[in-house]
Amino acid sequence: MAIVETRHLTKTFKEGEASAVHDVSLQTAEGEFLVLLGPSGSGKTTLLRMIAGLEAPTAGQILIGGQDVTRLTPRQRRIAMVFQSYALYPHLNVYDNIAFPLKAQKVPKQEHKQKVDWAAGLLGIGDLLKRRPRELSGGERQRVALARAMVRNPTVFLLDEPLSNLDAKLRASAREEIESFQKSVGTTMIYVTHDQVEAMAMGDRIAVLHKGVVRQIATPKEAYEQPADTFVATFLGSPPMNLLEHDGVIVGFRPEHFRPAAAALPGERVPFRFRLNLVEFLGSETILYGFLEGGRFLGKEVIARLPATIAGGVPNEVDRVYDFAVSDRNLRFFDRDTEVRTEPRPLTWD
Repeated sequence: MAIVETRHLTKTFKEGEASAVHDVSLQTAEGEFLVLLGPSGSGKTTLLRMIAGLEAPTAGQILIGGQDVTRLTPRQRRIAMVFQSYALYPHLNVYDNIAFPLKAQKVPKQEHKQKVDWAAGLLGIGDLLKRRPRELSGGERQRVALARAMVRNPTVFLLDEPLSNLDAKLRASAREEIESFQKSVGTTMIYVTHDQVEAMAMGDRIAVLHKGVVRQIATPKEAYEQPADTFVATFLGSPPMNLLEHDGVIVGFRPEHFRPAAAALPGERVPFRFRLNLVEFLGSETILYGFLEGGRFLGKEVIARLPATIAGGVPNEVDRVYDFAVSDRNLRFFDRDTEVRTEPRPLTWD
């Protein structure tokens, strides 16, 4: 296990253009599962590639296990990386694919079988060792790629969107496998994804990136409940947080906290008039889209997410106005100019 640290890490591909990664300083804990989360173009893969040694930083330092590895080669960093494409050798069977880094490192041949069997057994692919990659499913290929990384005995695992080529059902089971694998080996893991569900489900902490800048590093629960700014507030959560400009600040609340007045928690309620425009039934929950009526919020679009068992039933008449409410405790406040979260303040809601 090792701690990975970046200090003011910056990457600019062309002079005069905005940095792909800008002044990123972060530090993992030993054995932590850290997820780099952000939309396409946010810099998360570039950051991972710099940690791996596949991209040279324009400025800043990278430390692994307390050692400055900024100018070291990938092999010298003792890291293992799993790519989106898995990068398996099609002409080699599973055994030889897993053993390949051992040959490259000139590990004595008599040790190969022991290491391959150990990794294959841990990932449940011992019966696939004689097959070629073309004979494997996407999930099996992903496990082969993990096994190939494991036999190198790395201090850090780096994974770049390894599940993006899998279908939804297989992604869910693969997430469980990677989580179980990381806990069993206890090695520090940095995982890149644009999928917030993966990030929330898998990460001990999430680093949310946008335009090359880390906007927040926190546990999934903290990032969801106490977003650092409006970008994190709207990027995490599906549907995203509702935002309303009011009394010089931006006020936000999650769709699940926007409820029919009859079902809202008593006391300290913020009332709204909600005109229903669209209903999406999703089985265990229903998503309601509509607009606010009356006062300063006239025409402002908001979203509600309600459980199927909500008291009084789910409103379902389109173009009808309903009484909704939000509890004060579920409001989040952001500075109107910087869009950074601020302390709660009393507001007048007339």
